[in-house]
Amino acid sequence: MKALLFWIGLGLVASGMLVAATPAPDLAANPLAEIGRADASRPTIFIAGDSTAARNGAEDIEGWGVPFAEFFDHEKVNIANRARGGRSSRTFITEGLWDGLLAEVKAGDIVLIQFGHNDGGAINAEPPGSTRPLRARGSLPGVGEESEAIDNVLTGRPEVVRTFGWYLRRMVADVRSKAATPILLSPTVRNLWAEGKVERGPGHFRGWTRLVAEQTGVPFVDVSRILADQYQELGQEEVGGFFTRDHTHTNPAGARFTAAAVVAGLKGLRPEPGFTDRLSATGAALELDGIGWLNLSEPTAPALPTLFLIGDSTVRNGRGDGEGGQWGWGDELPFWLATEKINVVNRAIGGLSSRTFLTQGHWQRVLDLLKPGDFVLLQFGHNDGGPLNDTSRARGTIKGTGEESETIDNLLTGRRETVHTYGWYLRHYIREARAHGARPIVCSPVPRKRWTDDKIARGQGGYGDWARTVAEEEAAAFIDLGELIAARYDELGPEAVDAMFADAHTHTSLAGARLGAAVVATALAQLPDDPLRDFLRPIAYAPQPAAD
Repeated sequence: MKALLFWIGLGLVASGMLVAATPAPDLAANPLAEIGRADASRPTIFIAGDSTAARNGAEDIEGWGVPFAEFFDHEKVNIANRARGGRSSRTFITEGLWDGLLAEVKAGDIVLIQFGHNDGGAINAEPPGSTRPLRARGSLPGVGEESEAIDNVLTGRPEVVRTFGWYLRRMVADVRSKAATPILLSPTVRNLWAEGKVERGPGHFRGWTRLVAEQTGVPFVDVSRILADQYQELGQEEVGGFFTRDHTHTNPAGARFTAAAVVAGLKGLRPEPGFTDRLSATGAALELDGIGWLNLSEPTAPALPTLFLIGDSTVRNGRGDGEGGQWGWGDELPFWLATEKINVVNRAIGGLSSRTFLTQGHWQRVLDLLKPGDFVLLQFGHNDGGPLNDTSRARGTIKGTGEESETIDNLLTGRRETVHTYGWYLRHYIREARAHGARPIVCSPVPRKRWTDDKIARGQGGYGDWARTVAEEEAAAFIDLGELIAARYDELGPEAVDAMFADAHTHTSLAGARLGAAVVATALAQLPDDPLRDFLRPIAYAPQPAAD
């Protein structure tokens, strides 16, 4: 689906430039769209940010906060764009812009907070030889409580400079004190590309914003990820049309595209904090961002190799936060790897099969991140035995490893689809990973807690054998994870294994996830050519005790 279905409700001309199907708001008739004069009968959505959101006064530069108003019904909600160009999280506060915004916030309002592009600048004086203008707007890196006292060379006043995270936390606390809702947004994406892949956020500010959101328990919209995914789909040439002046600031078409990404992200929040009923027809037509709630990670150090995990809920369940006591073995695998040398990125998604992980676009998102020297550890099978076509999940695959296929009109998606065998999908992942210079490692499915004559049932309905067959045919590394874990369960016995599960027979508890991760790490260490030897901690080579 092209770029969030942004084009829905927005016209396309033959050249690919956007023409708004909904006219820009009449600011004379609706001043709230720009200056946000409060109407006490309506809630207000405020925007606090920098030039990437602000009205900038130039024909070829426009921030997303300007067209953002087009996506809302102004009979139901006010839009107050308070973003200001050139500001960081620090200077938005120290210059009084934040206090001015806060003075207007009332109970029930929403404040969108997005900074980062300017926080990496100099804290005080520019370095010797710099030709950049003196701005003294940088914040200290990180999210901690560190501070630095300075005599500000720009204002002439003493100032205590804090971390980026400190300023965000203050804003969150201030908004909450007004009985309003703060929402943190990661920064917009710059038009910077390397080897065909777009930059996925400036510096560490995206990750720090996410961390503050987690620490404070506020909603988070990963605008960086949404935009980067869609820019990757559009391609460098088309995305370049959104950036007329430089690589950071969008033109009106780019601003509208970004605003659509922000709205899609807001619609996809769980729980959704009251946007859906306040949208205009244009906003309602946008498809929501359906994966933001999953909290999927990306490489924190892109220059390092990455081990990507793909699979189902037995590898990563829900948001990966242990809800309901359920954890996947992939959540615990980073303990066994030297994460200062390699990223471990768990992209497994609960409820999916080898087929739906591909057809729902999750594999493409992994490919967008994949680079030569990376690894892909894959495990599917638990959900492949479902129906090929139904109105519930339509996730089944044809049994076996052959080239058989069946064309269906998918009752769930409404689209025609050719369904293949389980083995076909595994081969697809193996071959595409290799085409991207990455190394695939295939795992058989982990066992369910089903006992027969004091032994855990093996094979998982044939999927374990089929996974082995495909790995052998493709000369890919193979871990018989189902058998290895089943053998451990046999040793432990039913009573101990009960504590390894958070439900009747499928999803493991934290103890079970730790056991599974230990088995995976030990198996990785024992692969014939040790592809991950340099990245495994030495403990992975020692015999492992039973999990607590």
